[in-house]
Amino acid sequence: MKKVLVILVVLIVGGFFAWLVYQRAAGAPERSSPDRGVYAVAVEVAPVKRAGIRDAAQFTGSLVPDSRFVLAPKVGGRLEKLFVNIGDAVERGQVVALLDGEEYKQQVEQARAEREVAKANVLESQSNLNAARREYERVKSLRNKRIVSESELDTAKARYEAQEAQYKVAQAQVAQRDAALKAAGVRLSYTKIRASWENRDDRRLVGERFVDEGAMLKANDPIVSVLDIHPMTAVIYVIEREYSRIKIGQTTLATTDAFPGQTFKGTVLRVAPLLRETSREARVEIEMPNPKEILKPGMFVRVEIEFARHDDTIVVPLSSLVRRGGQQGVFVADQEQRKARFVPVEVGIVNGDLAEVVSPPLSGSVVTLGHHLLQDGSSILLPDSEADGSASQGVVLKGSPNHRSTKSISAS
Repeated sequence: MKKVLVILVVLIVGGFFAWLVYQRAAGAPERSSPDRGVYAVAVEVAPVKRAGIRDAAQFTGSLVPDSRFVLAPKVGGRLEKLFVNIGDAVERGQVVALLDGEEYKQQVEQARAEREVAKANVLESQSNLNAARREYERVKSLRNKRIVSESELDTAKARYEAQEAQYKVAQAQVAQRDAALKAAGVRLSYTKIRASWENRDDRRLVGERFVDEGAMLKANDPIVSVLDIHPMTAVIYVIEREYSRIKIGQTTLATTDAFPGQTFKGTVLRVAPLLRETSREARVEIEMPNPKEILKPGMFVRVEIEFARHDDTIVVPLSSLVRRGGQQGVFVADQEQRKARFVPVEVGIVNGDLAEVVSPPLSGSVVTLGHHLLQDGSSILLPDSEADGSASQGVVLKGSPNHRSTKSISAS
């Protein structure tokens, strides 16, 4: 019971003193603050200029050959001779490699001999057919004279038709053997592996070699790869934000670490109609002429695509753009009145540290540092007015060229 009484007394006394503090605070006269009044904010300004500005984007990618294919044999065998090596030029239709063809030569000879046998069978069948035809004609004549019976005529006719069928079979066998001989000849020709293509240049380069002479190859085992590097193709990947801006036929400029200081022109050749779901990027292929063949597949490239260029337009530093009341604009510095006027602007191309002002027309200077403390009509302290003693109460930003350790306040 005593503890409860003690707690009640403490609460009553504490509440009383809190009430006294509140009453004193509420009734205390408002002190005048030496900081109240009109302040001039120290700012930095930059002139509004007329200049050219470009809207361009940078991308990275790799160079790939315009065409690449692998030479491989259509038949198996031992690689007897390889006539090219990495970096060698290859002409259209040139024999690149040679397989051991003895087995295929024997197959050709066998097919040729079988064809000769089939031809001999044709001659034999033709002779038998002629004899059967004559016999049939003789029996038919005798039957007309009623010398032989009807059954003998039928027998002669059947013999003649059988010989005629055998003759046709023999002729078909000759055609079959001809086809077999041609197939054997084709297989023999496959022992000579040629570089063949249909489009563009008659000269290409060997990119890789996969086997050596003496290797046993199966059909479709790779031997060498053949590249077309004139022109080259630069492959880049673009995100959704840039995808709609890239069009076929746009001009590009590319650089590579292999040739510092050099730029290579190109043209957008293909734009993929889809974006990869995993990366949300689309493949873009750029055709790059390579007359000196100095660009090589696999090189890393940086590609710049220009979307727009405006010459002799109004530009301001990007750092001068601010937002006030939901509007984007700049603070124009009135150097005579020492005032900053907020002007909403429509921004066009932004490139690096410059921004294009589409409207309204601007002139003079804009605030580039200190505008976070400004409102429309705020007083400003310009760098060249630092020593001006007539300026009213000035606040200098820390970190600006006019920074001081204390506030500068002039007598009113």
